[in-house]
Amino acid sequence: MLAMVVLVGMGERMADRFLPIYILAVGGSSLAVGLLGSLENLLGALYSFPGGYLSDRWGPRRALLFFNLLAAAGFLLVVLVPVWQALLAGAVLFLSWSAISMPAVMGLIGQTLPKSKQVMGVSVHALVRRIPMALGPMLGGVLIAWLGERDGVRASFGVAFILCLISMVIQQRLIHDDPQRVPAEAEARPWRMWQWMPPSLRRLLIADVLVRFCEQIPHAFVVIWCMKVIATPVTAVEFGELTAIEMLSAIAIYIPVGWLADKGGKKSFVLVTFLFFTLFPLALLHAHSFWSLVVVFIIRGLKEFGEPTRKAMILELAPEGKKAALFGLYYLIRDMFVAAAALGGAFLWQWGPEVNLYTAFLFGVLGTFWFAWKGEDLPPPPKVT
Repeated sequence: MLAMVVLVGMGERMADRFLPIYILAVGGSSLAVGLLGSLENLLGALYSFPGGYLSDRWGPRRALLFFNLLAAAGFLLVVLVPVWQALLAGAVLFLSWSAISMPAVMGLIGQTLPKSKQVMGVSVHALVRRIPMALGPMLGGVLIAWLGERDGVRASFGVAFILCLISMVIQQRLIHDDPQRVPAEAEARPWRMWQWMPPSLRRLLIADVLVRFCEQIPHAFVVIWCMKVIATPVTAVEFGELTAIEMLSAIAIYIPVGWLADKGGKKSFVLVTFLFFTLFPLALLHAHSFWSLVVVFIIRGLKEFGEPTRKAMILELAPEGKKAALFGLYYLIRDMFVAAAALGGAFLWQWGPEVNLYTAFLFGVLGTFWFAWKGEDLPPPPKVT
């Protein structure tokens, strides 16, 4: 699993942050950029529950192989067909990797770790995921500086295709399905799973939707703001460095925060992360140079402060035997709503970047206050000796 997270993640992240620039370079418009952001959230939602279901039904080995094949096909399509429509079609395929891996990994953590260690388990997984997130954009920025915005992104997808194939070979040799798994227990109907979601988890879901509106309204346009709009635009290499700073900020807090969250209640940690989500668009609006953006991207990295804690709360509230599927259902519902925010962000951007960023900030405030008012804390789990 570690090898797959690093290899597939490295290939995917080399091009991920530069996709809006690529769309503009091959003739797409700002609406096409917004459509990409909306498609990313919509597909993440649609894939999430099937990802959890297939993990429960097939086991992780077979499910991950299937979704790796889809991702490889998507990477190859972008390499072979350099138009923005092909990128959107390829995204339908390569976005499947993140959707399948998250429910499967979270379900595995929930099954194998005691509650007193689950936040740390999620934190370690999140830390490993951030390694390719930090290095990938830097390498992608170098390729863009060398080959240009169009061919540099295509070269990144070529590397992603090769790394995905290597990952599949490693996966099939090293991952073994649990012989105790019972496929018949997997539930294929998401509406039947809704009854298993307790009210406290539903309240968390509402807050998460509002805060993700804050994140996704400007998400696809952050790179355009940094490289095209501000008074002193940054280069592709510098944007890769900013992304690395963001990921290093997240990596630095995962282990200590995970250790603290496992010792006490979880609500305060989630509130802090919602606060950083809310501050990011407001801080970005006032950043017009590389060094001011460094501060903004540190804030963006610190939004991961309570993300492992939030995921651990989902696992703790989910019933045994249905953790992967319920985790997928949570993300299905959340991202179905949030997909509209990404597309709406494109229209807001046409009215002006300031309108886009202030609207995002408002949604963050609403989500943070809702969770502070209605969110339920979980008592510290008993210590395992």
